[in-house]
Amino acid sequence: MPLKIAIQMDPIESVNIKGDSSFALMLAAQERGHEIFEYHVESLTLDAEDRLFAQGHPVTVRKVEGDHFEKGEAVRLDLGKDIDVVLMRQDPPFHMGYITATHLLERIAGETLVVNDPVSVRNAPEKVMVLDYRRFMPPTLVTRSVDEVRIFMAEHGAVVVKPIHGNGGKAIFRVPADGDNLTALFEVFNQTWPEPHMVQPFLPEVAEGDKRIVLIDGEVAGAINRIPGEGEFRSNLAMGGSAEPTGLTEREQEICEAMGPELKRLGLTFVGIDVIGGKYLTEINVTSPTGIVAISEFDGTDLAGMVWDAIEGRLG
Repeated sequence: MPLKIAIQMDPIESVNIKGDSSFALMLAAQERGHEIFEYHVESLTLDAEDRLFAQGHPVTVRKVEGDHFEKGEAVRLDLGKDIDVVLMRQDPPFHMGYITATHLLERIAGETLVVNDPVSVRNAPEKVMVLDYRRFMPPTLVTRSVDEVRIFMAEHGAVVVKPIHGNGGKAIFRVPADGDNLTALFEVFNQTWPEPHMVQPFLPEVAEGDKRIVLIDGEVAGAINRIPGEGEFRSNLAMGGSAEPTGLTEREQEICEAMGPELKRLGLTFVGIDVIGGKYLTEINVTSPTGIVAISEFDGTDLAGMVWDAIEGRLG
């Protein structure tokens, strides 16, 4: 049955069609005969009757560089009555605007399926939810205190410092074992972000790649290994990393089996997890996970189609 789908996303004009997961999901939905609307989170309006509206544009998409979409006139969408599925696909940062959007989308529960579930997304920012699985993680410190980091470094040596609500590999810094730039770095971090920051030992294994594993409805759908670019330790594709095909180690399979049933129970249909060195879990990505295009190309699979199979299955 054709569905009406509203995608809450960043401007479609800026999409990189070669690797963007949202665009791949739009193409797959269109191939199934579904009707697609694009809207921006800023247009969400909860009216006096407790109905949630957005200004959406009907869109058609095509895999043509520089001519990848056509957008119709804006329409006022009642996201509870007019739409079957909402995809939350705008990129973090995970700030109060994002959190407020999850509260608003929560109000259409029971009318419209929101993927990923907005309550679970709100409760599971990437670098916080992962702390529930510390047994698979490298030693991890969450703090704003330089003194605490120095105690941590006395045991673990060089570290990596990350904003706890960052994304795409942005603002991740390596601090050498002597800590000569630590104080200045924390001055900047503490002035920029009100929340504590994540500190982990620098893992030399990252030179061999940072694996992105995609789970769909709690089941492993595929993986890629992301290799840092020259002169970089960050392997994110957005930071110039390159991708190569890969399989899963026994440890990675254990990690996925441990979290898969809980992800499905929480309505986290499309999730990407990051693992370094075949054994160290570093992030669980639920806000706007990526990677399905590269995995599909390497493996000859259709992860976008698998996501829609899962969504259609949830709709019964």
